Amino acid sequence: MSVQQSNKNMSRLLKLAQKFNCFYLSGLSSGDCRPFVVEGFQVGLVRPDVMSQLLKFPEVFRITSGCVELNPAFRDYEERSSQVDRVLRELRAGSVFIALKGWRDECYEVKTDFTSKSLLKMDRSATCLFGIRNYGVDINGYVRHPKLGLCLWLQKRAATKQTWPGKWDNMVGGGLSVGHGIFETAYKEAMEEASIPAELMKNLVSAGCVSFFFESERGLFPNTEFVFDLELPLDFIPENADGEVETFELLPAEQCLEKLFSSDFKTTSVPVALDFLIRHGMITSENEKEFIKIVELLHVPLQSIYNHTQTVSNSIKENGTTRVNNV
Repeated sequence: MSVQQSNKNMSRLLKLAQKFNCFYLSGLSSGDCRPFVVEGFQVGLVRPDVMSQLLKFPEVFRITSGCVELNPAFRDYEERSSQVDRVLRELRAGSVFIALKGWRDECYEVKTDFTSKSLLKMDRSATCLFGIRNYGVDINGYVRHPKLGLCLWLQKRAATKQTWPGKWDNMVGGGLSVGHGIFETAYKEAMEEASIPAELMKNLVSAGCVSFFFESERGLFPNTEFVFDLELPLDFIPENADGEVETFELLPAEQCLEKLFSSDFKTTSVPVALDFLIRHGMITSENEKEFIKIVELLHVPLQSIYNHTQTVSNSIKENGTTRVNNV
């Protein structure tokens, strides 16, 4: 079967899953990117367009044929963070990367995996330039309506948002920034974005994670989202408190599914809504021929995707150089 025929027969949902995993499916195997190495551990990937700019800062980044390495002379968290921050601020001042237009003065941790000690922190807008794994929290606010059945609350992002302005999104979502835990972030974002009181948040139920590896003109996005379900009473109407949401809309699950196919929906939020619809029986192996492939693409193994290069720490100690293999 030709590629053209294969694409023609592909389900809409599988195409959608491939869209938010575009880098995982094609970019990883292209060989264009080089590992970003800190203290001998790969923590990200750097595209050629970013490498060309980092060459201007040889005192901070060492670029070889094998990797982009943060200068190992920076021995602790604070020094690494400050050195990288200095470079990023200079790049931001020069309007070099579109991603840095979304500068937040809010940092994400850079780690070998989620439970390990952080090696440095970086402004959240810049992590996509280095393919740093990001973590976030998403809350599916839903209602069991007596007439409409299972319904989901969606938010429309404010037009002033630095990223995905004016796009439809899950009811509540936010990144895990430095110093904030998973449940702390869930409660904080629920209050700021939708004014959900603590008494209703007692019904919050953990629903696992989704993970995907997306690429856009801004950079690389290996994201893991901690997913929660929150059943809400019929009379609750979310209200935004931080100015980052334009409006909310309650939709029956079937209409919500159709909205995911729209270009007006935030691509990197689709996995969370899709996962909800699968777990609640709206999408099954009976009504979706590519069901297994879609489920697999909601759980890309990001925690191990860089791990095969962690042994480079030994080569640094022994030879004073870095070699990264099997990338």
